[in-house]
Amino acid sequence: MFKGSNVALITPFKNNKVDEEKYIKIINFHLENGTNGLVPVGTTGESPTLSHDEHQKLIELSIRESKGRIPVIAGTGSNSTEEAISLTKHAEKAGADGALVVTPYYNKPTQEGLYQHYKAINDNCGVPIIIYNIPSRSVIDMSVETMARLFELKNIVGVKDATGDLDRVDQQKSKMGDEFIQLTGNDDNAFEFNKRGGVGTISVTANIAPKMCSDFQKFSKSENKNEFEEAERLDNILQPLHKNLFIESNPSPVKYVAKLMGLCDDAVRLPLVTCTDQTKKILEEISKKAHLI
Repeated sequence: MFKGSNVALITPFKNNKVDEEKYIKIINFHLENGTNGLVPVGTTGESPTLSHDEHQKLIELSIRESKGRIPVIAGTGSNSTEEAISLTKHAEKAGADGALVVTPYYNKPTQEGLYQHYKAINDNCGVPIIIYNIPSRSVIDMSVETMARLFELKNIVGVKDATGDLDRVDQQKSKMGDEFIQLTGNDDNAFEFNKRGGVGTISVTANIAPKMCSDFQKFSKSENKNEFEEAERLDNILQPLHKNLFIESNPSPVKYVAKLMGLCDDAVRLPLVTCTDQTKKILEEISKKAHLI
């Protein structure tokens, strides 16, 4: 169920409130352009600065608007186990197809603490859970051994791997096998990630280039020579986007490009700020080269 180009949805704001009208527009933009799955209220969706009501409403909107046409993997992680359980229970009740649960940030749990955190969520919920391993933001790195222990539980189905270490794909595949779903959290390494056994991405770039990202994912797994060469061509176009969407803190750059495309405003919530003029010029140039504007 979880493969291909899954978009880490941005959350549009207007006057510092969630702009539901634009959010619905963005979801339909993805439904029309081949996105394979929606991932609301993750890092790119600015979940740390959303209220619980906003968080839950955005998940509900994603499920309602997609109408079962593509999976919804709801961001439900927290550095509080009880809060993560509560958010995951809500997502399950709302009808989400899966939950993306980030490793607890700031607390710095041990590997046993990580295991017990995910086990508690697993034991209290019935929705498929994807582990989100992102050491650069969470300070901790889940080991392959801990992940293998968790995969033995009924609801743990895979990982969003944002370690940037491609050897992890091989290690995780060797330890857990092909049934363990591996999605990259790094757009820039998606091609090699898939070659090594990954099945897709949870993508920032897909917010603004959904069709290219979806086509790239499809063709990158193809055994047809012409289609595989098309994946290489698309990857060359996408790489400058992947790189420059992170020259300032995500999601400020991708929101600016979304604004250029008429999808939504580029407002972000403090402590994030909108892009500098210098960054805006770079983003305008690469957007034109990729024929996004």
